[in-house]
Amino acid sequence: MAVTQLRKEYEIILEGSEEILKIDAGGWPYVPSIENNPLVMVRVIDYLVEFPSVSRIIFNQRRNFTYSEKQTGWLQEIARFYEHLVKQKRLLSVGDINNGLQDMGGKYAEIQYLVFNLLRSDPIGAFVEARRLVREASIRLKRIQDRNQLHSEKKYLKFLTYFRDNLSRAQLIYLVKNQLAGYKIGSRTIYKELFRPIISPNFMLTRLMREIPLDGEFIDGYTVGDNSINILKTEHTIKLLYHIVPPELKVSEDEYELIDLARTVLAEHRPRDEEFLEPERMRRTFFNIGKDLLLELAQNKGLDLDYNRIKKLTKILVRYTIGFGMIEVLLEDPRVQDITINSPIGQTPIFIVHADHGECVTNIIPTVEDSEGWATKLRLLSARPLDEANPVLDTELEIPGVRARVAAITNPLNPFGLAFALRRHREKPWTLPLFMQNKMISPLGAGLLSFFIDGAASILVAGTRSSGKTSLLGGFLVEIMRRYRIVSLEDTLELPTKALRDLGYNIQSMKVRSALTTGGTEIGADEGIRTSLRMGDSSLIVGEIRSAEAKALFEAMRIGALANVVAGTIHGDSPYGVFDRIVNDLGVPKTSFKATDIIVITNPVRSADGLKSFRRVQCITEVRKHWVDDPLREGGFVDLMKYNPQTDTLEPTDALINGESEIIKRIAGNIPEWSGDWDGIWENILLRTKMKETLVEYANRELNFDILEAGFTVQSNDIFHQISEKVKEETGVLDNKKIFFEWEEWLKRELRKRKFK
Repeated sequence: MAVTQLRKEYEIILEGSEEILKIDAGGWPYVPSIENNPLVMVRVIDYLVEFPSVSRIIFNQRRNFTYSEKQTGWLQEIARFYEHLVKQKRLLSVGDINNGLQDMGGKYAEIQYLVFNLLRSDPIGAFVEARRLVREASIRLKRIQDRNQLHSEKKYLKFLTYFRDNLSRAQLIYLVKNQLAGYKIGSRTIYKELFRPIISPNFMLTRLMREIPLDGEFIDGYTVGDNSINILKTEHTIKLLYHIVPPELKVSEDEYELIDLARTVLAEHRPRDEEFLEPERMRRTFFNIGKDLLLELAQNKGLDLDYNRIKKLTKILVRYTIGFGMIEVLLEDPRVQDITINSPIGQTPIFIVHADHGECVTNIIPTVEDSEGWATKLRLLSARPLDEANPVLDTELEIPGVRARVAAITNPLNPFGLAFALRRHREKPWTLPLFMQNKMISPLGAGLLSFFIDGAASILVAGTRSSGKTSLLGGFLVEIMRRYRIVSLEDTLELPTKALRDLGYNIQSMKVRSALTTGGTEIGADEGIRTSLRMGDSSLIVGEIRSAEAKALFEAMRIGALANVVAGTIHGDSPYGVFDRIVNDLGVPKTSFKATDIIVITNPVRSADGLKSFRRVQCITEVRKHWVDDPLREGGFVDLMKYNPQTDTLEPTDALINGESEIIKRIAGNIPEWSGDWDGIWENILLRTKMKETLVEYANRELNFDILEAGFTVQSNDIFHQISEKVKEETGVLDNKKIFFEWEEWLKRELRKRKFK
């Protein structure tokens, strides 16, 4: 961003190809409102005459008042017309009309008033007045007999007609042409309807449209904390508008001043780079400092603010000093799944993907200063570069109660500078019962996957971006018994390892170098996998298989170095697509690929109108081992379950129903009770299915959806295994009916306990 200082009151800021006129109105005795104050409109017209390429106007007076490109464009037309009449003198010099009008005394004064005063302060009034004067002059012209007077009157009428006709072509006049009956010169009512600036605190660089659009049709509305959110349908776009009003737009003038003063003080105490390596501690420290500072400033100014109000103001202060501003506000909404910030920054709003309403455009437009600040903080938090040599940065962002994956790109990959994409992670881990509730997977599909995870199968979850791969992988973690150790391996920490540790899991997360990053101090993913093999017997969960780590992983699986479940995600839209990616793109030998037992494909399914999409598991496919070259042609892929779009559910195939799964038989072969007993195996899968289905039924019946969350689901799985062991000891067999009965009795008791707590 280049800044050219012109004089104290204003400056021209260059943002990409945009020129922005920023006016310091701090010393003005009135609010800098184009719509309310004709003096402000006059000053703006004069500025636009001098700077005709300005596309946006920002006034700064404790708050920022931003007028959009469209609104500025209306005034640009008026400024060009004014310059044409006065500055360039193209009209007034033609035919010596100037001298002719001066001879007419009052009529020349009328033109001076029209051009020099009214056109700049009230262009709509100027048009109305010109129209009136044309009518009057036309009537007078018919009565004039004197030849000299007739000549002057014609020149006068010619000028007025030219003025009226050219002004009528201006967009500002065109928009209100049908509303001018009874218009009173000097009225600002129409301007208030047309000019609606984005008003934001001056500590908040982001532009935010506070007012709801006049053509907005209400679809949904809710609050998240102190944020007010409305979902609106507007006339000229198929995308819904996600309109959010954060608490920073609801504070008083005195509170604005407090935050601004505190922000200035804190700016002198910029965190050291090493402090960014401990973001939670840094945020806690700055929160405490900011709180004390605001309290002291409030007392000095004689403001009586209670403790809770000070805390809310401190949260805003931290958000706009060491935080990520409006990004944090969006991430606070659990229904926001994805955030996209495109380049050139400042020219387009932020876009989101909403859990209930799909893709939406927001009322938030970030600035170049925003983006540069975010990029700097992401570099410090991740200890990874983002520059011309490394134009891609993959990392994670964690703020209180929220985690998100962040991808940032810059030059030369992105010729227009910085751009960002964020994926919000659910605060609590996903579970298979939650996926059932959302219809992503059927009960039998959940029961079958639970069986595979307990059976230490190797599973790949594949799909496109935003298909729910990582979420489903997180659901697998909840199915692993807490008695087993888990090692997770990721280049960007997305899996809910912290939440699982809090639930008592023995889990170790490892962070490795991103496949898109060269150099640095982080170790590569392939070395990370080899290291995990030296950390003892454990389940291995790989966040995403991208490059060189694939060979190390599949080699370890092939030689049996991993005795427990191995699972990971990979991009691919079909089992063969996964094979092609792993073998042909990543160079894994075909014999090593055969170490894969199960491939789960999950992808979005669109509605018929194309406006909505739903995540669905589309198939659960086993990889057989008796093929040589092409698993698709040689029968190496066998679908056990397949998505039926007509019933919108995942259904079993004949191969599963008829007991033809080699993977299930292999798992059963290691368990004496099931060896050679297909019916016993199938009943165990159905038992798991019934238990998860029952959890969902009870949750909907009791309206207690907390029992679908990870805490209760893990407890339920533990009880299932304990009851199974107890029943086997008592009866000598795994009596599925007895196991389910005792498990359901436990469930009823637990729900009663929770109900009366």
